[in-house]
Amino acid sequence: MADIALESKAARRPIREATRWDQLRANRNWLGFWFMLPAMAFLILFLAYPLGLGVWISFTDARIGRPGNFIGIENYEWLWDDSIFWLSVFNTLLYTTVASAIKFAIGLYLALLLNENMPFKAMLRALVLIPFIVPTVLSALAFWWIFDSQFSIISWSLKQMGVITENINFLGDVTWARICVIFANSWRGVPFVAITLLAGLQTVSPSLYEAATLDGATAWQRFRFITYPLLTPIIAVVMTFSVLFTFTDFQLIWAMTRGGPVNATHLMATLSYQRAIIGGVLGEGAAISNAMIPFLLAAIMVSWFGLQRRKWQQGENND
Repeated sequence: MADIALESKAARRPIREATRWDQLRANRNWLGFWFMLPAMAFLILFLAYPLGLGVWISFTDARIGRPGNFIGIENYEWLWDDSIFWLSVFNTLLYTTVASAIKFAIGLYLALLLNENMPFKAMLRALVLIPFIVPTVLSALAFWWIFDSQFSIISWSLKQMGVITENINFLGDVTWARICVIFANSWRGVPFVAITLLAGLQTVSPSLYEAATLDGATAWQRFRFITYPLLTPIIAVVMTFSVLFTFTDFQLIWAMTRGGPVNATHLMATLSYQRAIIGGVLGEGAAISNAMIPFLLAAIMVSWFGLQRRKWQQGENND
């Protein structure tokens, strides 16, 4: 009887209408928003705020220790007539283009090589990663020693072989300095391209190669009509990151040359640091940094449009 009485009381209990908070808790989209909130706060605090602050400082005459006043686009007008700034733009584009091309060519070759069946393949894959895991400053100091005008191991070896009679001033000559920093950046960046493309090659079905071989396709034809088309999306992504990393490079250049000789290796990033931190002119340094944004956005948009065009050719949705 007691159980029946309890059941009757529960049946008579009025059903509470769901509040707005109950509806939000049951909403999966709202739940997803709460999970995304910490990441959004992190991005706003450490990405959006510094970027916005840098844009604002570029419109002021701020210096280290002084907030500065709003001066409009005066810093940008000054840069427009600054020959050193335009030299840094040229150096950055040259550095990025040549180094990215070298990293792609060598990285793709290594990826294709490591994808084949060979002895000690696992050990070779691990060795390829060594340049990438070595700290940038440490590798830059090593290259600085290799190319030093007095202690260069290259100059010493060539002198011992009788090829030259005096040391080569690698980092003191404009052309040699540019070649050296491009070589150092390529050495560091090849592993990233190679391992990423190798991961993409692992997703290609071997049956495609077997069918093409049975049809009499050569190695070049298998690469052109099977490997390259299937690898194109990964190439677009990895080269976008490679271009962005190279364009914004700072540590390697600053540790090796400080932008010299006679500004021949000054990139936009190193010039911005020199003007803002060493020179104390924060507004001008911020303006140089902001001038990098259009180039970076252009690189991203080229990659995005390339991927969208490939989706359209394959009949996929452009989502």
